[in-house]
Amino acid sequence: MTDPEGLRNISDTAAWVAVYRALESERPDAWFHDPLARRLAGARGERIAKNMAFANKNAWSFVARTVAVDRHVAEKVRQGADMVVNLAAGLDTRPYRMTLPASLHWVEVDLPEMVKYKTDALSGEKPVCALERISCDLADPPARRALFEGLGARAKSAFVITEGLLAYLTDDEVIAFAEDLGRQPSFAWWVVDLMSPRLLRMLQHGMGSQLDEAGAPLKFAPQQGPAFFAQHGWKPVEVRSLLHEAAKLKRLPLRMRPLSWLRDTQGATPNRPWGGVCLLARSAGR
Repeated sequence: MTDPEGLRNISDTAAWVAVYRALESERPDAWFHDPLARRLAGARGERIAKNMAFANKNAWSFVARTVAVDRHVAEKVRQGADMVVNLAAGLDTRPYRMTLPASLHWVEVDLPEMVKYKTDALSGEKPVCALERISCDLADPPARRALFEGLGARAKSAFVITEGLLAYLTDDEVIAFAEDLGRQPSFAWWVVDLMSPRLLRMLQHGMGSQLDEAGAPLKFAPQQGPAFFAQHGWKPVEVRSLLHEAAKLKRLPLRMRPLSWLRDTQGATPNRPWGGVCLLARSAGR
């Protein structure tokens, strides 16, 4: 049986990560303010976070990831993206907390239970842009393709987010996912988070048993790093190391600061621990 105080399924990871957003938001020098995070995490999210000792020591990485994705969203919206598609959106609150144009169409996609929970929890809140939530099992290829086709037809230039999703997929599943996204001409940009095989082994050692018991084992860490996507319709155009980003944000623990003095391998060295956020552009000619 799974630990009643720990993760029960992959959806529970959203409540756990929301706790880290809440903690950052409550700092006087916060890099972002998410006043809804603690409410969404709830008491269960607090209990889960307390049991994730390894992750708690590395909460800086979640803060750095959030800031990096925020910056990519803001940049691409300024450049003309008319739709943001957040796949496996979890408890993300960017449509409520970021400065975005009212005309922007923001689409959140997740499993029905997550969509219902979030809709109910935020029923009294007003997003800053046009927000739509769609229930879809992204692991169902026909349903996923139909979803992408429908959204693609409604956008001129869409920015896709898969924050915290790909790590739970196999290489073949990520390939299929990338190619399904690439079939939509209006899906211009895609931001992903990625880790090296060495970091995957470290995470599996540190918290793998808890994720395994919840049916959410970590899997995806390509040997090629961000170049993996170039073979499947997406060109890496910007790669940010979470460790180096956290150092710039002054969130890196003292014990780890010397590591930030090393050159960023940008995920190209599989035997070194590395995690990052990668901005991908749809390859020309697709």
